[in-house]
Amino acid sequence: MKIALILIILLPSIVFGQSEKDTYKVASYKIQSLYNSSKYDEIFELYSQEMKSALPLEKSTGFFTMLRGQMGEMEECLFVKYASGSVAIYKASFKKGILAINLSVNEIGEVNGLLMKPYVDESFPIIERNSTPLILPFKGEWTVFWGGDSREQNYHVDFTSQKGAFDLIITDKKGRSFSGNGASNEDYYAFGQELIAPCDGEIVLVVDGIKDNKPGELNPTYVPGNTVIIKTEKDEFFFFAHFKQNSIAVKQGDYVKQGDLLGLCGNSGNSSEPHLHFHLQNIEDFNKATGGKAYFEKIEVDGALKSDYSPVKGEKIKNLEE
Repeated sequence: MKIALILIILLPSIVFGQSEKDTYKVASYKIQSLYNSSKYDEIFELYSQEMKSALPLEKSTGFFTMLRGQMGEMEECLFVKYASGSVAIYKASFKKGILAINLSVNEIGEVNGLLMKPYVDESFPIIERNSTPLILPFKGEWTVFWGGDSREQNYHVDFTSQKGAFDLIITDKKGRSFSGNGASNEDYYAFGQELIAPCDGEIVLVVDGIKDNKPGELNPTYVPGNTVIIKTEKDEFFFFAHFKQNSIAVKQGDYVKQGDLLGLCGNSGNSSEPHLHFHLQNIEDFNKATGGKAYFEKIEVDGALKSDYSPVKGEKIKNLEE
């Protein structure tokens, strides 16, 4: 799921204490109320003149329309603290997730700065990378479709919980991920392939029973589709998405060893073709997590041995042969 960000000029003035000022309380309440009522033109009227120039009505309305479609109604907007002078940070809980809202209000109560981005819960430790030794979570050679640190390599970098994620497929010598016309899931080389545990750990979440999509179609109702999360002894959480319907071989509470079968690759959730989505995160809850970068102990990358390596887009990767 992609969430567009809105960033307008923020105008810090004086440094406030850590209690919400009345002008901010009023502005945040109005934004939430008008957003939930789809009165986006009235949100625009809350802006300062500079804000209106920076974000004209059409763009402002387009943003909030898109946000409503992706995130749903804003159920709660809680003040957290002030940062960077007069910028107030709010934790906004939407029906489909949580965002941070950075809000700036001038001396006459006009909104002169607004930023929305994924919310990071600072009460949880951030995991920059894994410390648990990993193998690749599959057998045979796969191709990294999305992976790396730049937007060109990996669209996931814009999303806090998924910033180190991989999308993985299987391709042939021509670089295609399917045979025939690709009209059915069975045409795709990845569909039905075994997915395995990259490390020892406890199964803390299993979601199964979600239908596989027809190639080219998406199911945004539950974005990850059929899902497994493994928790390690070092409190690292490895997230697997898009399993084939009814193929998951583990259940919540199981303890798996590295190499154990988890299930089969599928095309469930917000997925346009059969593939594996895999990433590391710091807590179990996908909506509140912060992603980290996964490094694999010893793997083959485009035919060469790599140690302690995190693959990038376009590379063909596989575990070393026993």
